[in-house]
Amino acid sequence: MPKKTYTSVPPNYPVCLQADCPMASACLHQLAYARAEEKENYLLLINPKLCSRDAQCRFYRNSKPVVYARGFTNFQQRMYPGQYREFVSRLLTHFGHNAYYERRRGATALSPREQEIVLAALREAGVKEELKFDSYEENINWND
Repeated sequence: MPKKTYTSVPPNYPVCLQADCPMASACLHQLAYARAEEKENYLLLINPKLCSRDAQCRFYRNSKPVVYARGFTNFQQRMYPGQYREFVSRLLTHFGHNAYYERRRGATALSPREQEIVLAALREAGVKEELKFDSYEENINWND
């Protein structure tokens, strides 16, 4: 499985100034601040008064890479036609037309939350078999 690490912070990513927080060394918002401080003229700042400075901080974003999936083109071969129609219908409703096809062919990686949406659509369509995505990779989860 390919492993990716971050080399740049997404544009307008909120940063945290709480360097004394015990979670700071593993929080993407604090790590983003260290990089943005050197390069950016303006920063999108998380309100310091709303940070709890502990593991329950609502802004905490773990910097550990997570497993993303790419593509599910092989799913159709493992389903009955009726199941596949139901599956596609549910995902088109959720993602929209273009976003669905980008995710289906693997052009857009599926976050862990999006993987669960796809797997839930499989179950709702009546698929009992555990299906695997086309490929997997590790990425930094900036937004979920």
